[in-house]
Amino acid sequence: MRYRAIFFDAGETIVHPTPSFPELFAQVVEGEGHPVRPESVVEASRVVLERFSEAADDRELWTTSPDRSRRFWVSVYERMLDLLRVPGGVGLADRLYATFTDRSNYALFDDVVPALDRLSGDGVVIGLVSNFEAWLEDLLVDLGVRETFGVRVISGIEGIEKPDSRIYELALERANVAADESGFVGDNPEFDVIPPAELGMFTVLVDRRNRHPDHTGARIADLAELPAVLGVG
Repeated sequence: MRYRAIFFDAGETIVHPTPSFPELFAQVVEGEGHPVRPESVVEASRVVLERFSEAADDRELWTTSPDRSRRFWVSVYERMLDLLRVPGGVGLADRLYATFTDRSNYALFDDVVPALDRLSGDGVVIGLVSNFEAWLEDLLVDLGVRETFGVRVISGIEGIEKPDSRIYELALERANVAADESGFVGDNPEFDVIPPAELGMFTVLVDRRNRHPDHTGARIADLAELPAVLGVG
């Protein structure tokens, strides 16, 4: 393999709410007496990417404290509930926040461990760079993969969030590798493709739900495809 380090995003790249974000969201809302279909939640969830972009444009750090995290996600859930025409206001949004910060509601995608096993070895650094609250460290322990990621740069701990290139530079420094010796794998073109590519890293978009069919770079639907894209095996 030509790469000395492969870095991964976390949310929707290696970890996900279980059974899925739309299904868990629908379960919570239905439990409060407001039935919605997961398919409708998928449509409303475009708000998540919109808020990520807004936060980046406004330099709004949302992962760096529990208060900031709550304000950010409550604003996301309130917008989604409005699109779904579900009443409930802050109370229901708070219930959703509690659900999606409960580590027991998360799992690894089935393709993660096999892919990591294929990539590990021969001195290759496996790393993680994520816009996520500090509790991601404990979640990785829960899921049995913390030690697999020899370098972990989590925005809620470091105080730097994507798309700030410094978060990637910090990961490269800790891994002691150059950008052109490294790959990055993530699900968001704005945060996981453009910034690391500008530094010279090889980027792979994980598009599990076919949201970005026009993406012109390396794009996969499943991490089982990753070793071949990186030239492993």
